[in-house]
Amino acid sequence: MAKGKLTPRQKMIGLIYLVLTAMLALQVSSSVLDKFIVLSNSIDNSRRLQLKQNQRSIQALKNAVSDMGNRPSDLTILRQVTAMHQDTVALVDYIDGLKKQLIDAEGGLDKATQLPKGLKSEATVAHFMFHKGEGNILKSKLKNYIVQLSKLANKPYTPIACDAKDHPFFSHNPNQAQKDFVALNFGHTPLGAALATLSQFAADVVTTEADAISTLGDTIGSSDVRFDTLKLLANTKSYIVAAGSRYEADLILAASSSAVSPEMFIDDQPIIVEEGIGKISFTATPGTYDSHGFAKKTFKAAIKLKLPGGKQSIITQEIPYLVAKPVIQVKAATVQSLYRNCGNELDIQVPSLGVAYKPEFKVTGGQVIPSAKKGVITVIPKAKEVKITVYNQTHLIGTESFMVQDIPTPQICITTKNKTIDMKSGLPAPGPRVLEVNVVPNKHFQDFLPKDARYRVAEWVVTLARGSRPIHSLTVTNSVADLHAIASLAKPGDRLVIEIKKIERQNFKNEVETIIDKSCFNILIT
Repeated sequence: MAKGKLTPRQKMIGLIYLVLTAMLALQVSSSVLDKFIVLSNSIDNSRRLQLKQNQRSIQALKNAVSDMGNRPSDLTILRQVTAMHQDTVALVDYIDGLKKQLIDAEGGLDKATQLPKGLKSEATVAHFMFHKGEGNILKSKLKNYIVQLSKLANKPYTPIACDAKDHPFFSHNPNQAQKDFVALNFGHTPLGAALATLSQFAADVVTTEADAISTLGDTIGSSDVRFDTLKLLANTKSYIVAAGSRYEADLILAASSSAVSPEMFIDDQPIIVEEGIGKISFTATPGTYDSHGFAKKTFKAAIKLKLPGGKQSIITQEIPYLVAKPVIQVKAATVQSLYRNCGNELDIQVPSLGVAYKPEFKVTGGQVIPSAKKGVITVIPKAKEVKITVYNQTHLIGTESFMVQDIPTPQICITTKNKTIDMKSGLPAPGPRVLEVNVVPNKHFQDFLPKDARYRVAEWVVTLARGSRPIHSLTVTNSVADLHAIASLAKPGDRLVIEIKKIERQNFKNEVETIIDKSCFNILIT
């Protein structure tokens, strides 16, 4: 069969044709031959539909040539297509006439079944195809048709009429490979199979012509820029629409030509062009923002188009756009102020940048420790105010300022055996045997920065005093003091004087900070 784009139906018909032709060597029944006629009729119907489509395609070419001003080069191609179609119709009519002669020679159609009579007869086929030489005439016509079509379309087409040795199916069959075209297709062939074979030849002619029409049609107006790629584009102010608000856009039909490769530029810099569409990509820079948070910007777009014939056209235009001031969102334990010398963790995001957000931070008035999580940093303030400047891939986004406050003073809690001591009432003589001193951080500070709120008393002194005279002193370097030695000396009316010397705070980096404390407590021994 000829090369070209076949419909699924045509491919199926071709396959059935090959299978049924291969069955000719067998003794076939009348029911099988009836199916040959059904197949022949189906092929004829498909061929007639394709022939009508070919005629519509030729008419479309005529309209196109007329619309383009009937230029001589286009009219020449149109005349070639018209002459080719006349040859196609003449060849198809010849094949249909040959089928009619075969049917009439066997007595025409059966009135009851409307099927040709003598479907099993081989004599009529042999008489026409061999003795009268119609087989060789058919071969010559099919061969000449394909040669002329290939030359006209400047495209090689596979011969329709070929000997068995050149046939992709029969060349591998030792019983068929030596047969010529006539013997292969009509030797010992009943009428039913011969009619199906002739129908297939006619269909191949029409299908091959369809491809040739398409090929020649593509050469009409080939020197013009033809916009053959259409796209719908929505020109909208924003792709993001808040729920409850209106979405408005201009719907535009954009056309481009697959035959022309334009060059495109943004601010005199070349950009990537795919299928006639330029891919614009650049990082918007800050500008002078208005009261609504927008900065007006423009870029120069240019398209350099090389037209057929060597001509060149350049189209330029200033394209306006708006840059929205990005909103910096800060999430932290407390964003009103930061604690001095503490690890204040901040999560700084710019939602409008989405996945393009790749932040860098510059901190004034403190130190910054980045983390593996995008936008999350730890700030250690050293001054009264900290300023954090946010950049996105070296482009300035904005600056956020934070006041710095000192760490709230913790409370000292003195207990004995886990019981709080009432300083006003005191304790009965000889006083406590054990004292514990704990540091209780400010609750707000501890809730927000628990890793920076870890305290312990590093040094404190317990003194047994009688009036204004110290009786015995004990220096303690942990949170629990053993007072058995003092208790053995204590009398009613004495007092225990507790002096806090040093407190240590462990920060988020497990570093220890020493705090000098001069807190003093008096416990009366009653």
